[in-house]
Amino acid sequence: MSAKFRVGDHVSWNSEAGRVRGTIRKIHTKDVEYKGHWHRCSEADPQYEIQSDKTDHVAMHKGQALRKIASD
Repeated sequence: MSAKFRVGDHVSWNSEAGRVRGTIRKIHTKDVEYKGHWHRCSEADPQYEIQSDKTDHVAMHKGQALRKIASD
């Protein structure tokens, strides 16, 4: 798998509400239906399931939308 990130990585991404931070909880490498929408995924271009630090909301994003946050 050519995943850029790993489960447990702390990342941030841009949303309508501003910059959001969260933790990757799953990596999808096959197409998946998520919240009523199909997300195209592959080993070469995975999508990451991320749980927000503030709201516990779960989102799915491609790697190019994410930035890794250094551990404290």
